[in-house]
Amino acid sequence: MTTQGDPAAPLDDDAASDSALPPAPTPPASEAGPPLADWPYRAQSAVIDWAGPQAVFWLLFRGSGAYVALSLAGFGWAIYNRYLEGRTGQSTGRRIAGTRLVRSIDGELVGPALAIVRHFVHIIDAVVVFLGFLPLVDPKRQTIADKIMGTVVIKT
Repeated sequence: MTTQGDPAAPLDDDAASDSALPPAPTPPASEAGPPLADWPYRAQSAVIDWAGPQAVFWLLFRGSGAYVALSLAGFGWAIYNRYLEGRTGQSTGRRIAGTRLVRSIDGELVGPALAIVRHFVHIIDAVVVFLGFLPLVDPKRQTIADKIMGTVVIKT
């Protein structure tokens, strides 16, 4: 007689069919959840989060000591927005644009640290011939930073 834990024990049909199949993989966020965000929505959030404040500071205060202080405040604003983006998926700009940053593999939030690192990895997009426009042609609408960090931006 064989016991249940014995490898030589015969298997019934139900147990064999359940254990023989690997668990189904979780589909990427682009296939399972909301649609991927188009480039105009991504650009809108970038303007609100970073480019807009910096342009205003530059126009109003260029050449003065206030410009340096306000640029540092703008940098702080950008880091704070990345922190929000990591915790909630949405920076101020993403909330207004109706988009959310998630991991491409499972659609979960990336966390504050990785969202801040992703912000700096976007420097690669700027250096490589402004490939920040890559979401226009990429099937998953990802920038180089998104590909490196394993993220996608979805429409909420």
